Amino acid sequence: MRGTFRTGTTCAALLACALSATAHAAANPLMHPSPLPFEAPEFNLIQDADFKPAIDAGIRRERAEIQHIAADPAPPTFQNTLVALERSGRLLNRVMGVFGALTSANTDPTLQKVQAEEAGPLAALSDDLYLNGRLFQRVKTVYAHRAALNSLPEARALLRLYYRRFVMNGALLAPADKRRLAAMNERLAKLTTEFQQKLLKATDAGALVITDQRDLAGLTPGMIAAAAHAAAARGLPGKWVITLQSTTQQPALAYLSNRAVRHELFERSWNRTERGGPDDTRKTIEEIAQLRAQKAHLLGYPNFAAYRLQSQMAHTPATVEHFLRQLVPPTVAAVHREAHILQAQIVHDGGHFTLRPWDWEYYVNRAKAARYHLTDAQVRPYLVLNNVIHRGLFYLAHRLYGLTFKARKDLPVYQKDVQVYEVYDVTGKPLGLIYFDYFRRANKSGGAWMDNFVVQSSLLGHAPVVYNVANFTKPAPGHPALISIDDAVTMFHEFGHGLNSLLADEVYPSLSGTNTARDFVEFPSQFDERWAVYPAVLRHYALNERTGKPMPKSLMRKIQRAGNFNAGYSVGEELAAAELDMQWHTLPWNAPLQNADTFERAALKRTGMALPDVPPRYRSSFFPHIWGGGYAAGYYAYFWTEMLADDAYDWFLQHGGPTRANGLRFRDRVLARGHTEGYWKMFRSFYGGNPRIGPLLRYHGFSVPAGH
Repeated sequence: MRGTFRTGTTCAALLACALSATAHAAANPLMHPSPLPFEAPEFNLIQDADFKPAIDAGIRRERAEIQHIAADPAPPTFQNTLVALERSGRLLNRVMGVFGALTSANTDPTLQKVQAEEAGPLAALSDDLYLNGRLFQRVKTVYAHRAALNSLPEARALLRLYYRRFVMNGALLAPADKRRLAAMNERLAKLTTEFQQKLLKATDAGALVITDQRDLAGLTPGMIAAAAHAAAARGLPGKWVITLQSTTQQPALAYLSNRAVRHELFERSWNRTERGGPDDTRKTIEEIAQLRAQKAHLLGYPNFAAYRLQSQMAHTPATVEHFLRQLVPPTVAAVHREAHILQAQIVHDGGHFTLRPWDWEYYVNRAKAARYHLTDAQVRPYLVLNNVIHRGLFYLAHRLYGLTFKARKDLPVYQKDVQVYEVYDVTGKPLGLIYFDYFRRANKSGGAWMDNFVVQSSLLGHAPVVYNVANFTKPAPGHPALISIDDAVTMFHEFGHGLNSLLADEVYPSLSGTNTARDFVEFPSQFDERWAVYPAVLRHYALNERTGKPMPKSLMRKIQRAGNFNAGYSVGEELAAAELDMQWHTLPWNAPLQNADTFERAALKRTGMALPDVPPRYRSSFFPHIWGGGYAAGYYAYFWTEMLADDAYDWFLQHGGPTRANGLRFRDRVLARGHTEGYWKMFRSFYGGNPRIGPLLRYHGFSVPAGH
């Protein structure tokens, strides 16, 4: 408690203070479970000022719960130790579910201040749990008698999970090393928050302001209107603003015909966090990388990747590197083929310059139009956002799993553009809720993601409440929300994560839904995105914005034929990012503090991914996944799980396509399992064998080595 009461304080004053504190807690909607359906957040009542007291109260309550479990005089059992831990922290989990969503998707200076202030206390709470010697002894005792849980596979999985977490978080360390680890964790938590906040500001500040409408040549009318709207929102009437997305390449680069404007937009994206000043992230990430290596060494691992990968499906850095190395040669060969095609297109169009990264997407569009008579402008009128939701995402979910969806306009949202739907099982039983937040905002982190407000758990009586977030350009008022085919694929991807949570059927929240390894959690989402351009699905949601008529079969065939065009680039930029991630996180503990730019250049050269025209999808200095998004030593997972997904998709095609029977097999053996079984076992149960890289290579149009 802060401060002390003065000796002369009266009983009446004390009572008034107590009643005031009680009233404040009662008025804070975060302090108690929401009365709304599925405990959906009360966004109509939640205020910024509610978060700090609720987080502080949640930390205090969970710390007390941890101490109570550790001090239990009864002999340790699965129920009084592991199940008790699963029941603990409910207040903090509820608060952080909402706080995490808002600080990522709808933040403001107040929330950012709370985020920075609470990073240290939250890291300390984690240490209070995993460095508690008495508690670990109880877990260790139950673990030593784990054979008693042979008939309860989910209980055994939970016990294994907790034991590994304790060990990975330093439970076996000597007291002095535990103190060192706690200090490292606190510093890393602060640095991670610092990176996230700097990146958000730098991305917003990197927006390109256009003062001459002629410089917008090539953009669609909708894009121009959106740029004008973005400028007006910034108090720049009569101008146009092209905001940055999180990736290196920007959507407008595919349309802008003025090469100088393309170059400027690319440079603003590429250098957004490397301009010096308060939003430069390089010193921050350099310290994060060094501290992570030192933390891994303290815990007995040669590098941070070895430490993180022990709980993943791939398990070791050597396995990951071998996997990535198989992708490098066919990717580089495809990049060279594509660069030759694009350079020829430049010459054909009368250009007298060498292809550079800011030219790539523009001339991909030009070459695609010439080769396949296909342009994005032809496709966009058929991709109305709400049609993709209702006639794409929902249609596929019903076809595969029997799900239905009902709009819930009565439930409050945190921003007016957010949509909410209730989800029903094939029997009509309500399963949970899903929120969609698709449009870019200045106070929103870049990229696309899925997360939970409420995690499914029969132990806690919780149904899932999930949300999908993206960063599509919001149309100007009166204009329809038209998206690209890549945007549609992104929607299917994040919805796949959502289905993984909505169809979860676990007892314990720590094992539920998407609470799986990084190189498994993307499997359901990558699988779902494969259906975005499957003819029967695409035909169902691709309706013309004006006429409502389906996309012509001729245009659909063009999309299918052009599907692998530019695959070298798209794989190459992601592969370069994956290699960067592994290079940063295989630094030894005694490596000196790195220079981010020098390290990046050397890392790309070492891995064979120093391609002059194909920069990494994320530069080291604005790589949100690995410095602030939980994907440290894990970005390879997108390719690993793509391998799993393409194997699964291939299986579906060989067994009748997207039928209900096939969907239920995938649901029962993958989506509903969470982390209740080993990842290799789950995959083999569905697929009938080990994963193969062949379908992944074929999907991208790459050559497939014999035997794959």
